[in-house]
Parts: sequence; structure tokens; C-alpha cells
Amino acid sequence: MGPNKFVHMIFAVGTLLAALLLSKAGEWVWSYFAKPQDLILNGAAILIAGSAGFLAYRNEGIFTSAVEVTRELEKVTWPSRKETSAATVVVIVTVGISAVILSTFDLIWAKLADLLLR
Repeated sequence: MGPNKFVHMIFAVGTLLAALLLSKAGEWVWSYFAKPQDLILNGAAILIAGSAGFLAYRNEGIFTSAVEVTRELEKVTWPSRKETSAATVVVIVTVGISAVILSTFDLIWAKLADLLLR
């Protein structure tokens, strides 16, 4: 498969997901009219999704775009566990401070509204 193994996997998984979604959508629509026939429904979903996946795979523009996306994702540097923990603590502290400030303003406005409406 070579360096494009993730691109090939993307197209295969995308085709399988499209077949599943088509099958479920067809079952949902068909169930309004009659009991769905699974063989016909699943066969049509696999045929349509397989054809669409094959055409997308053979399309030069779509394949090139998928290759470029995987190349860019290879350049991504993921944060370390320590950086992630530090960022999580910062977010939790910031949310806590914001909650205190907003609840204080809410309390003040509630008291003012109560005084004005009496």
C-alpha cells in the first residue's frame, strides 16, 4: 500500500459508512410504506455506496485532496501529557472564576430587580 495506506483506508471506511447510512435511511423511509426487505435495501445501499466510493477514489482531484490532508496531519505535533494537564487546569480555574463573577452579577441584578418591582 505504501505511504498512501491511510488514504486508501479513508476511502474504504467512508464507503462502508455511506453504505450503513444509506441502509438506515432507506429502512426509515421504506418503513412508512411497508415492511422493508433487507436484501433489496442492503444490496442497493452497498451498490450505491460502493459505486460512489469507487468514483471518488478514481477521481484525481478528490484523491489528491485526501493525500494532501494526510500529509498535513503528519505535520501535526500533539501536546504532551504534561501540557494537556496544565491546559485542563487553566480551563477549569477560568470556568470557576467566570462562574463566580456571573453568579455575583446575577445576584446583584436579582436584588436590584426585586427592589424596583416592590
